[in-house]
Amino acid sequence: MNAPVVVLDHVSVTYAGAPRPVLREVCLEVEEGELAVVVGRTGSGKSTLLGAVNGTVPHFTGGHLSGRVTVAGLDTRTHRPRDLADVVGVVSQDPLAGFVTDTVEEELAYTLEQLGVEPSAMRRRVEEVLDLLGIADLRDAPLRDLSGGQQQRVAIGSVLTANPRVLVLDEPTSALDPTGADEVLATLSRLVHDLGLTVLVSEHRLERIVGLADRLVVVADDGTVSHGAPTELMTRSLLAPPVVHLGRWAGWQPLPLTVRDARRAATDLRADLGASFAAGPTADEVAAPVRHTPSPNALLLAASAVEVRHGDLTAVDGVDLSVQQGEVVALMGRNGSGKSSLLWALHGSGPRHAGEVVVSTGGDAGTGGDAGTQSRAAGAWAMVDPARESPRSRRRHVGLVPQNAADLLYLPTVDAECTQADTETGADTGTARGHLDRIAPGIDGAAHPRDLSEGQRLALVVAIQLTAAPGVLLLDEPTRGLDYPAKAALTGLVRDLAAAGGGVVVATHDVEFAATVADRAVVLAEGRVVADGPATDVLCDSPAFAPQVAKVLAPARLLTVDDVRRAVPALPATVGVAPR
Repeated sequence: MNAPVVVLDHVSVTYAGAPRPVLREVCLEVEEGELAVVVGRTGSGKSTLLGAVNGTVPHFTGGHLSGRVTVAGLDTRTHRPRDLADVVGVVSQDPLAGFVTDTVEEELAYTLEQLGVEPSAMRRRVEEVLDLLGIADLRDAPLRDLSGGQQQRVAIGSVLTANPRVLVLDEPTSALDPTGADEVLATLSRLVHDLGLTVLVSEHRLERIVGLADRLVVVADDGTVSHGAPTELMTRSLLAPPVVHLGRWAGWQPLPLTVRDARRAATDLRADLGASFAAGPTADEVAAPVRHTPSPNALLLAASAVEVRHGDLTAVDGVDLSVQQGEVVALMGRNGSGKSSLLWALHGSGPRHAGEVVVSTGGDAGTGGDAGTQSRAAGAWAMVDPARESPRSRRRHVGLVPQNAADLLYLPTVDAECTQADTETGADTGTARGHLDRIAPGIDGAAHPRDLSEGQRLALVVAIQLTAAPGVLLLDEPTRGLDYPAKAALTGLVRDLAAAGGGVVVATHDVEFAATVADRAVVLAEGRVVADGPATDVLCDSPAFAPQVAKVLAPARLLTVDDVRRAVPALPATVGVAPR
């Protein structure tokens, strides 16, 4: 057994005014060269655990830490974060917010400058890291011009130049498209296996990383922590990726953690699915209870030839998009493809340099605001340009939850935000709080929104927007920071909104969420639509955006474990399905 590099010995952390410890009597050892993945419900204390490793908890965050944390033999009680800068490298969720220079090479050198490294040694170390991460061709590139995956790799490189023993990352792929996430995780795997670096990373999207993990560290809601081999803990964990749920349901042993292992186990299941669909229902018919074809006459939003420019950059280039009543549209594409710019243009509060956008008033023509004008009809409903509506009127027709959802929060408590949402929209008292409890239950109403985790803040903003009951809801990366149960609850809310006659557009990198919630998928590349069709077709046909179940069971065109469960009754009894 290797000597442990990170040791938490009966560690408890309690913040001021908190009714209970965030972490309780945690005993954990992470060995040298391990990749340890920290998992837990939204707000469970994962970030606190990671912060304790580099000393920011409690030195910067406040609160009381009992017990002992040592990293490479250094006690965080006597060694503050600055003393651990060359021992523990920390990479945050938003790398761009942490950059302090303008170019890649300057950013890699900055940490060494702060540590007083000699120029000759600094030059050698920067070159080594550029080569190690495969970003030498980006040395002179402006940081703001990089893709999300490239920015995250530069952020990793900026701490690697100090040659740390431990690397700590908090949700490093939460804002990345699948390709960018793969780049970052491949980098982490290489650092662990080629350099023997010890890595602790928190991640909600376990489908991306659980197959790479040496150890899972599970933070429970009561602050206790369990840890062990991924194959052992995944057999019973509520937080598990689709491939694990598929393996449990099918009774596969050993339980697969990767698409490759699951595909090897699914040979008979794929054969039986193929025989079943050849003689019975199609994959689209199996998925019909979730994904449907809305009425072609109930138009809620129509965009034509929309163009958005940011300086010399054309972010959205002549996009046409429509949303019908009862439809959920997943807007997908790599980082920088124009998804967010398009959503802001559709909402009417962002720039639109060309084209037309109209949304349905839902039958309330005449109450749509001081600038609303009827431009086309959908049945008896008026259509108005949201950019010409007052903010108060616009929110009844189209709501937007932006990527930086916390920007919409301005009151001192969660309860105050919920009460204000009910009051402004004329909703029944408790409506906003009910939405919040469904997505992220148990949030203290007296808590300040800025003290919530990122996932909890996002849930609060989604609840506030849902309270207005807009005809069209636009969501920009709504699952960032959310755990699997919270995403399932959000899926239910979105489907309920669609079932009630609304329309939803979800810009997302989360292919598993898109597979669960979307009727239709639209893929953007460089501001243009490159694919638009039923979610089953678009996702199954894309190597980048196909969910795990689709990859495991191809050529069967199924997206989720629920799709498979609906297909199984028609299958021969030879399929090895474990009791449920």
